[in-house]
Amino acid sequence: MELRKINRQDAFSEWQFITELPAEENGVENSHHGISFEEYVEKVLPKIMSYEHPENMPDWFVPETVYYLWDGDMLVGEFRIRHHLTEALRIGAGHIGYSIRKELRGRGYGTAGLKLVLERAREIIPEEEIFFRVRKDNIASQRVLEKNGVYVSGEDDEHLFMRIRK
Repeated sequence: MELRKINRQDAFSEWQFITELPAEENGVENSHHGISFEEYVEKVLPKIMSYEHPENMPDWFVPETVYYLWDGDMLVGEFRIRHHLTEALRIGAGHIGYSIRKELRGRGYGTAGLKLVLERAREIIPEEEIFFRVRKDNIASQRVLEKNGVYVSGEDDEHLFMRIRK
């Protein structure tokens, strides 16, 4: 398995992945659900790629790098690293978000992918701990995090807040 940063060469597979994700799942909205390949290549891909080194963004915006997890020639998941946290992200989405292709869940891809992305995150993130937020009803994601050494640091009515030391 390997992580590849979002890129133009893999655009068709990236588009298939991003548009097949549900419009909403586990509290995360996918505004790209169902868009055309042309719109993805012309508008969405350049915009997402610009998030790594943003220019002219609002003050609240945090740089973000998107990686895709590949198993051979099959794209199996997406991982996003937010480069640092605002106060809203500290109590919200955290540093890393991910999704695994629905039909491939439960096969260890989330655990393996998170292990790889944590290596990258440790090079990018300046904070001493890497923050996560997971819904309490998303047991599978909680297990992925725990298998990678992430621990529960707090909770609210709907979420667990989890962390791992860099």
